[in-house]
Amino acid sequence: MSDFVQIERQEGVMTLTLNAPDTRNALSTPEQWQALVDACRCIEHDDSVRAVVVTGAGSAFCAGGNIKDFRDRTGLAEGDPMQVRENYRRGIQQIPLALWQLDVPTIAAVNGPAVGAGCDLACMCDLRVAGRSARFAESFVKLGLIPGDGGAWWLQQAVGYQRAALMSLTGEMIDAQTALDWGLVVEVVDDEVLLSTAQDLAARIAANPAGAVRMTKRLLRQAQTQRLDDVLQLAAAYQAITHNSDDHARAVADFLAKKA
Repeated sequence: MSDFVQIERQEGVMTLTLNAPDTRNALSTPEQWQALVDACRCIEHDDSVRAVVVTGAGSAFCAGGNIKDFRDRTGLAEGDPMQVRENYRRGIQQIPLALWQLDVPTIAAVNGPAVGAGCDLACMCDLRVAGRSARFAESFVKLGLIPGDGGAWWLQQAVGYQRAALMSLTGEMIDAQTALDWGLVVEVVDDEVLLSTAQDLAARIAANPAGAVRMTKRLLRQAQTQRLDDVLQLAAAYQAITHNSDDHARAVADFLAKKA
């Protein structure tokens, strides 16, 4: 695993920390993108991981891309238009695909600015908790760019079309309280307790039967893009699996024993 993604385990909760504070955890190199993708793949194949927290080292969650690369036509901006297209498809766009395919629930603990691709990374998580210093900006248009990493899809899933359009078309930054009011985050807490709050939330999720949690997340994700009849078909199949699981049998027995 790359040094860019630091991993901490606490029982069923895994914390991933973007560890490049000198660049405000910018997502600017193929090694960094691959580190996040590799972490997702490891999590998906590890049944002991029941919830994941994503945060940033230092004073920022993630500052997005490296603007100097855009100036110098390096990194994502290197080459002719066809090459730039492939740079995105083979590079940073692998991150939203990896997080979409991840059935383990994810929580973004947003410390400080989450700008551009950093804002989108937070939106790729299932839940977001913000420190009071958190700031969010879908700022691509300020640089004459568009959200190249899937932000046009992820952001409006989080806040709806109009607010996503407002953030994307103005590129303006919103503070943590506005993010809470808009539903972009579920809670705002003091910075010093941000990580522990997110980890406690992850532990509450991890306390539930892992199979049911993973299938519930997948059902929620599929419901974002499928018709009702298709979602009901998938729900019936998933429910058939859970009804025949040992976790379900134990949970029912425990419930009835407590009620008695």
